[in-house]
Amino acid sequence: PDFQIYIKSVLANAKILSETLKNNGFKIYSDGTDTHLMLVDLRPFNVKGNAAAKSLSNANITCNKNGIPFDTQSPMITSGIRLGTPACTTRGFGFKEFTLIGDLISKVIKGLAENPEDNGKIEQEVKREAIDLCASFPIYSK
Repeated sequence: PDFQIYIKSVLANAKILSETLKNNGFKIYSDGTDTHLMLVDLRPFNVKGNAAAKSLSNANITCNKNGIPFDTQSPMITSGIRLGTPACTTRGFGFKEFTLIGDLISKVIKGLAENPEDNGKIEQEVKREAIDLCASFPIYSK
């Protein structure tokens, strides 16, 4: 029973993250998600998957670069990223937190699109917000 509750939360959180990204102008393959993850097409922002993954990592947000259907970029570069919700759901994140995460991801990617050579200021701003968010949902209680 606990797993059923947990997985329903994982799926609901994936839907809210997907919708938040769509509302910020991102294309989500299959127009959303019915699972715990989603594939985000970065081509509308002229951002490569490897650059997005690195910039998001600098901002304390983990994702994978990922090829998209009919991707013209090599597997080492890619035109997309893959995002999932289980880890943060396990921490206790809900709709409010995943909406914020979607907005933070959007901020980093759009910043990278505007200034691909130096997204450091935005990465540091988002990193502080991500750290504060995670501090509100500690993995281990004392």
